[in-house]
Amino acid sequence: MAAKITKPESAKKNVKNSDDKSVRKTVKKIEKKTDNAKSAAPRKTKSYSGAAAAGKTLVIVESPSKAKTLGKILGPGYVIRASVGHIRDLPRSRMAIDIEHNFEPEYILVKGKANIKNELTALSQSAKNVLLASDPDREGEAIAWHLAELLNVSLDKACRVRFYEITERAVREAVKNPTVIDLRKVDAQQARRILDRLVGYTLSPLLWQKIRYGLSAGRVQSVALDLICVREKEITEFKPEEYWSVTIAAKAGTRAYDLKVDKLDGKNLWKNSQPLMIKDEAMADTLLHEVKSNVIKVSEFRLKESQRKPQPPFKTSSMQQEAARRLGLSPRRTMRIAQDLYEGVDLPGRGHTGMITYMRTDSLRLADEALSACRGYIDSRFDKRYLPAKPNFYAAAGLSQDAHEAIRPTDVTLTPELMKNTLSPEQFKLYDLIWRRFVASQMASAVVANSTLLAEAGRVGMRQLGESLIFEGYGAVWPLDLKGERLEKADEGETLTFTSGNKEQKFTRPPARYSEATLIKTLEEDGVGRPSTYATIVDTLYDRGYVEKNEEKRLAPTSLGMTVDGFLKKYFDSESVAAIVDTGFTAQMEKELDEIEENKRKWLDVVSAFWNVLSPTVEHAKSAERIPLPAPEPIGEPCPDCGEPLVKKRGRFGEFIACTGYPSCKYTRAILETVGVKCPKCGSKEGGEIVKRRSKKGRTFYGCSRYPDCDYVSWNRPTDEKCPNCGAALQIKGKTLFCPECGHKTREETSDAL
Repeated sequence: MAAKITKPESAKKNVKNSDDKSVRKTVKKIEKKTDNAKSAAPRKTKSYSGAAAAGKTLVIVESPSKAKTLGKILGPGYVIRASVGHIRDLPRSRMAIDIEHNFEPEYILVKGKANIKNELTALSQSAKNVLLASDPDREGEAIAWHLAELLNVSLDKACRVRFYEITERAVREAVKNPTVIDLRKVDAQQARRILDRLVGYTLSPLLWQKIRYGLSAGRVQSVALDLICVREKEITEFKPEEYWSVTIAAKAGTRAYDLKVDKLDGKNLWKNSQPLMIKDEAMADTLLHEVKSNVIKVSEFRLKESQRKPQPPFKTSSMQQEAARRLGLSPRRTMRIAQDLYEGVDLPGRGHTGMITYMRTDSLRLADEALSACRGYIDSRFDKRYLPAKPNFYAAAGLSQDAHEAIRPTDVTLTPELMKNTLSPEQFKLYDLIWRRFVASQMASAVVANSTLLAEAGRVGMRQLGESLIFEGYGAVWPLDLKGERLEKADEGETLTFTSGNKEQKFTRPPARYSEATLIKTLEEDGVGRPSTYATIVDTLYDRGYVEKNEEKRLAPTSLGMTVDGFLKKYFDSESVAAIVDTGFTAQMEKELDEIEENKRKWLDVVSAFWNVLSPTVEHAKSAERIPLPAPEPIGEPCPDCGEPLVKKRGRFGEFIACTGYPSCKYTRAILETVGVKCPKCGSKEGGEIVKRRSKKGRTFYGCSRYPDCDYVSWNRPTDEKCPNCGAALQIKGKTLFCPECGHKTREETSDAL
C-alpha cells in the first residue's frame, strides 16, 4: 500500500496569510505533487504475450511507418515492430560517464519505452528468429547493439539486416542475408556519444557560472557558432572601398557589344572580378575620354569549347544545400521529407514502395544495377549523344561509409511526372530534385562555347566575355546555370563604332553571412560533423538563442551568442590544447572517430586522450571572471500596463520590446520595421505602410502597419514598382522581382564580373 502523504501544515498557513503570488504558486505546486502522491497506487504492469511471434521471425525497425511498409512486403511469416528510435541512452540528468573506470557509460531505458521493451522481450522469447533492422548507419548500428543487449541476442549471431532502400527486392534480399552487428561502428558511435557528453556536461556548467544559467556548449555546435561569429566580426570590421565600373557600348553594323574597361597602359585594372584599380571618378573620366578620343579596334577574338561535366548524385549535405537553394527548404525539413520518401508511399499496382535510397550518407557510390537501369532509361529517352560510352563514377572526399549508396530514386522509371499526383507537393519537389540529379549524373557532359573579345582604344584595353550552349548534354534534365550571354564574333583588326560610355560608382561589399546551406557546406569542407548531425546543428543554435535568421534567411549571432563564443574562444581556441572551437581540432576528432570504425584505433584511447587535454583546460577556465551580458537597450517609453521602462530584448526570433518589470509584468510587443513602401491595399487612401513582422515560427512576413484595420500580408517583400503587364505591385523574392497577380518576372543585375 502506498504511504499516506499529507500536505505540509506550514504550506497551509502560508497560503492563507500571504498575498504574494509567487508563494501561492509555489504552494499550489506542492499541493499538486502531494495530491498526486496521495492518490498514487502501485501501477499495474501491462503484461505482453509473445504468442503473436510464435514460430515466426521478429523484425525490429526504428520507425512505425517503416514497420507497416515491411509488414506488407514480408507477409505473415514475420512480425514487425518498431523501437521508435533509441531504446537505451545516457540519462539527461547527469553526465553518466564513469571517468575513473575507463569512461564506462551508464545506459538506461529511455523514458516512456518500458512498454516497448516489454513487448519486444515477450515477442523475442517466442519468435524462432530475431532480426535487428535499424537504420544502416552508425546510429542505427548502436540501436541494434542496444536491442541485442536488452533482448539477449548473441552478438555472434547473424541478426543484423540493413535496408538501403525500401523495395520488395531489396528488403527480401537483406532478410535472406543477415550479418552480425558491426561492433566497430558501435564503438565509433559510442565514442562520439561519450565525447559529446564530456564536452556538454563540463562546458555547459562552466558557462552557467561565468555567463548565465541555462547555456550550453557542444563539440560541433561550438565550431558552428564560432564560424558565424567570425564572419560577423569580418562584416562589422569591413571598410568599404570605392571603385568605378566603366562600360563602353560599341557596334559594328548590326552587331552590338558591351565592353568593360579592364586595362590602362597594359596594366590590369581588375582584381577579384571587380575593377578595384579604378579608384575614383577622375580616373573613370580619364578612361572614358581616352576611349572617346581614339578608334576602338578589335585586338583579339577567342572562341574555346569546354565541357561541363555533370555533378555527382546527391549525398546528404549536397541534397540539403540544393534543396535550400532551389526549393527554399531548411535542412531539417529536407530530411523529414526525405525520410518519408525513403519509407515509402502507396503506389497503384505496386503497393507501399520506398521512393529513394537511404538519405543519411556521405557516399557517392551507385550500385551496378542502378547504373544499368539509369543508362537504359537515358538510352530509351534520348539520342546516343546523351549517353556516355561508360558509366560516370564519383568518389567522395575522405572516408565515406561506402556500404551506403548515394541518394537516388529506387526505380528510375518512376519519373517525377508519373509521381506528381501520388506525392504531396513538397515530396514531389524533393523527389524531382533527387531524380533529376541522379539521371543527370549518368549523362554526357554539356559543351559550352566560351568567347572573349579584346579591344583597344589608345591606352585603354577592354574586353567582353560571352557564353553559348553548343550541346546541352546533362542540361536536358538538370539546370546548367549558364550566366553569360551569346557574343557575336568579331574579326581581329576590325574597327568598332563608339556608341556610348557609362561610369558607375560602386563600393566593395563585406562577405555574406552564412545561410543554413552554406554553413553546412563549410562544416563539411572543414571535416566537421557528419550527415546525421547537419540538420540539427543550426536548430540547436536557434534553440539556445545564440543565432537568429535575418530577412535574407542568413544567420546572424545574437549578443548572447557573441558573448558565449568570445568566452569559448579565449580558453578553447587554437592556442589551447583542447581547442573546442577550432575547426582543425574538431576535424581531427572526426578523423579519429572514422579510424575507430576502420579498426585503426581503440575507442578508449581516443576518449582518454581527449579527456586528458579537455579536463585541465576546463580547470584553467574556471579561474575566469564572470562575464556580464550586455544590458537591454531602453527605448525611452514607459510600459502601458505598469509604467516601468520598456527595453529592447532579443529572443530566438529577433528583437522585441519588453517591460523591465518582468516577471510581474509580461507586456511585450514586436518591433515594427518599415520597408519604405506604401501598403498596396490601403496606402493611397489611408496611408498604411509595409512593415516586417515575424510569425510564431520565426518566419519573416510583411504586413500593413494599420493591422487589424488593414489585413494585407505577404511572405515576399512588396515594392513600389508596378507590373508592366497588369499594374499590380511587384514583390521581390531572392534577387527576382515578380508579380503576384500575373506571374511576370524580372531578374535583377547581380554581378560586376567580366
